[in-house]
Amino acid sequence: MTERSAPAIATMAGCPRLYCGVFVTLPVAVITLVLGFLVLAWSADRLVATASTLALHLGLAPLLVGLFVVGFGTSTPELLVSALAAMEGQPELALGNALGSNIANVGLILGLTLLFIPLGRHRERERVTLGLLVIATFGTLLLLGDLRLTRGEGIALLGLLVLAMPLIAWANRGNPDAAAAPERAAHPLPRTVLGLAGSLVLLLISARALIWAAVTLAEAAGVSQLVIGLSIVAVGTSLPELATAFAAARRQERALLYGNLIGSNLFNLLAVLGVTVVLHPLTVSLPVLLRDGVIMAALTVPLVLLARGAMGGARTLGATLLVAFALYQLGLFLFAQGAP
Repeated sequence: MTERSAPAIATMAGCPRLYCGVFVTLPVAVITLVLGFLVLAWSADRLVATASTLALHLGLAPLLVGLFVVGFGTSTPELLVSALAAMEGQPELALGNALGSNIANVGLILGLTLLFIPLGRHRERERVTLGLLVIATFGTLLLLGDLRLTRGEGIALLGLLVLAMPLIAWANRGNPDAAAAPERAAHPLPRTVLGLAGSLVLLLISARALIWAAVTLAEAAGVSQLVIGLSIVAVGTSLPELATAFAAARRQERALLYGNLIGSNLFNLLAVLGVTVVLHPLTVSLPVLLRDGVIMAALTVPLVLLARGAMGGARTLGATLLVAFALYQLGLFLFAQGAP
């Protein structure tokens, strides 16, 4: 999220009349906040459980399901918001969302997850998917090098996504645990698919409800729109991925955890940014490239190393990622304060 996008998103997310059409009292906001957290935690746990079962049913690698179903699914709202912003002549909002979401996925979500639930080394060393993530990340930086993104470059990003999907599916074909899995008999495939879809919908709805409730309470307390945008909304838009990551880590489903984050990052760069630029080419400020772009690329490195099994997910790594994310947010806040 860029400093220019934060107040706009805060206004959209924090207006009770816009979301509900009627005035909503503070007690309702408090109840919504509590219930939202409960539903978010439950739906994230069910999403991970049903995604794992679906992988067994279809004989797919868990990372593949985590990437396509969980990672892409939790990022769909960002695609819709960014497409609308581009059609309304605000493509820089989508750029901020794409880069900021990828920074939050590693700095906030992975950092917070590892801080509370350390993970051992990942045994499945997936090279193709991670190679595509590296290409998408640094390729996007190269495209941003001339401080603009053209419609042709947007088509190229979407083309890479189309090519990436079958490559990833081929690289992650097969699940050695599928043949003798008791979950297949206990949960028929149609029930599993419905459970997965229902969990994903509940996850997204509860996250949006939490954002609204938190912004409503913050506004009532006199917190500025800028602070709301840079804190509550920035964290709130990452709640689906955060809840899913915690649920996957608690179940030691490392493939689903990394698949969720890798899929979300790929989708943000190739789909969200690609669709945005096709709809409305944009110019990029130098601070966005040097600050947001470079930090996004730097934080991609530990995600790749973890998913490749080159290192374990220790608490110290989680704390380091969180500190980096906090410093980034502080820098955004100070830059926004000094902007005219």
